[in-house]
Amino acid sequence: MNIKERLNRILATLPEGVQLVAVSKFHPAERVQDAYDAGQRIFGESRPQEMAAKAEVLPKDIVWTMIGHLQTNKVKMIAPFVSLIASVDSERLIEEIEKQAAKCDRVIDILLEVHVAQEETKSGWSEQELYDYLATDALSRMPHVCVRGVMTIASNTDNESVVRADFQHIKDIYERLKPRFGESFDTLSIGMSDDYPLALEYGSTMVRIGTAIFGQREY
Repeated sequence: MNIKERLNRILATLPEGVQLVAVSKFHPAERVQDAYDAGQRIFGESRPQEMAAKAEVLPKDIVWTMIGHLQTNKVKMIAPFVSLIASVDSERLIEEIEKQAAKCDRVIDILLEVHVAQEETKSGWSEQELYDYLATDALSRMPHVCVRGVMTIASNTDNESVVRADFQHIKDIYERLKPRFGESFDTLSIGMSDDYPLALEYGSTMVRIGTAIFGQREY
């Protein structure tokens, strides 16, 4: 099965209004082009250098999404063109995105990454840390950042009840924050290749799928 066939098979399972981020990290630009030629426009990368290099050689209407942990000193590499930074996990990172977006005279959409999984290795705000930060109202002083929603990575387990609990937890956080941010707060990014059908049951509006489209990554 080629990339186009895999892509179409996944798209056929997604309800209307759910965005597919094709996770192209560690795959060469040629494979991204194959997915682009098949109609895909939103791609996810986890390394700023790799994203910038691909953006140089691939079509300019690609919607680039940063999905990996982002160091503050790397924000400037992607600020001129990135559409969404989906892995925003600290106050310092938000401040740097605001600074670099202002230099580029643009507004960058972000998702707040919240840690709800069982493993300590996952990154993201704890729920209370996030609420404490939002209570400072620092975001009101950041006109070049637009908070579009929340993101999480569920626990890496075969226990479906644990994954379901993670998805319910992040959905509850999303619903709690939605009135604060208003209509632009419309993205609940949960679900990857192995668990996205479950995530859809919990209202996911953005799934991040790599392996099921591109096959195993080339490290």
